[in-house]
Amino acid sequence: MTDRSSYPAGTFSWAELATSDGEAAKPFYTAVFGWTYDDRPVGPDMVYSMAQLEGRSAAALFTSDQPPHWNCYVTVDDVDAAAARAGELGATIVAEPFDVMTAGRSAVFTDPAGATLCLWQAGENPGAGVVNEPGAMTWTDLVTADADAAGTFYAGLFGWEFEEVEGGRGYRVIRNHGRPNGGIMPLPPEQAGSTPPNWMPYFGHRDVDALAREVGGLGGQVHQEPFDVLAGRIAVLGDPQGAVFAVWTGPYDED
Repeated sequence: MTDRSSYPAGTFSWAELATSDGEAAKPFYTAVFGWTYDDRPVGPDMVYSMAQLEGRSAAALFTSDQPPHWNCYVTVDDVDAAAARAGELGATIVAEPFDVMTAGRSAVFTDPAGATLCLWQAGENPGAGVVNEPGAMTWTDLVTADADAAGTFYAGLFGWEFEEVEGGRGYRVIRNHGRPNGGIMPLPPEQAGSTPPNWMPYFGHRDVDALAREVGGLGGQVHQEPFDVLAGRIAVLGDPQGAVFAVWTGPYDED
C-alpha cells in the first residue's frame, strides 16, 4: 500500500521544487513521471502547483527567485520546538516557524555544514499522499563532506540512528524508530570543495536506464549514469532549469 494519510515524526514526508520557471518545468516532469498539476494560488502572483499521480499529491513546484533546487521536508510533532532544538545544535534558522494557511506549520534551517532542510507539522495536509511507486518519493539522501558530524547533528534533532553499509564507501542508512528513512553519502575529498552539502529526493521510475537515455531530449541532463545499489538501480539527473534529483528502479518499501 503506497497511499499515505499521516507520517510518524522524523519521517521524510514531502518534496517541492523551487524553480526559475514553474510553467516550463511542468512538461518535463510530466514526461518523466506522468505528473498532472493542481494549481493553487497562494499569494499575489504566486501559484503552488501540486504534482499529482491519479489524483494523489506526489510533490509540488513553484516559481522562485532562488537557484532551482528541490526542498525536502521532515515531519515533526512540534515545529517550533524542533526549530529551537536545531538552533541549539548549531543550525541556522532560515525561516522561523510559520503557518501555511490551514495545511500545516513549517520552518526551514541549514544544518551546521550548510545543507538546507524543511520541517513540517501537519495540519490539513500530512504531506505526500502517495510514496514508493513510480513517480512518487521513495528515498532521500544527504550529500555532505562530514557524515559523522551530520549524523551527530541529526541524531540530536530527530533521534535518528545510522547503519553504515558494508562496502558502501561510508554511506550510511538513516533509521527512524528502526525503519529505513533515507541515507547520508560522504562526499569524496576531491568533491568536498566544489559540491555544497545538500538533501536530494529520489523518485521511483520504471526504468532508470531508459530515462537516462531519453532525458537529454527532454531538455534535462544526466549528472550520474545509472548504477546498481543494494536492491535497486539509481541515476542522478538535472531538469531543464538546473534542479538536481535522483531516480530509482527496484523494489519498494510497501509499509
